[in-house]
Amino acid sequence: MVRTRLFMTMLVTLVLNACGEPDQAAAVPPPGELTRDAIGYYCNMIVVDHLGPKGQVFIGGHDEPIWFSSARDTIAFTLLPEEPKNITAIYVNDMGRASWERPEPDTWIDARRAWYVLGSDKVGGMGAP
Repeated sequence: MVRTRLFMTMLVTLVLNACGEPDQAAAVPPPGELTRDAIGYYCNMIVVDHLGPKGQVFIGGHDEPIWFSSARDTIAFTLLPEEPKNITAIYVNDMGRASWERPEPDTWIDARRAWYVLGSDKVGGMGAP
């Protein structure tokens, strides 16, 4: 079990690093402000109504982020071949500094530099582990 978790952690790290650094020609936008107007890209629900870490992705040429109700969905977005690849920034909540119920606005971290926990008992966005 420990080997599986270690492998999965390494895989997530490799995948995010494969996304590369944001395009240096484009200014890296700061994290967006999460409000009740933020709608999840995949679930079409209000993001703040979900527990756990959230995510946001900025696409080149767009001023507003694409919102996700979980860090998992944020990473999935970067992997799916049909989704845009001109990503300028990816942020997830740093849960070492945030409450699980309602992550605070100042807890965003660059997703490429975050550490991820796999196999937790915690339930996040859309009730997913």
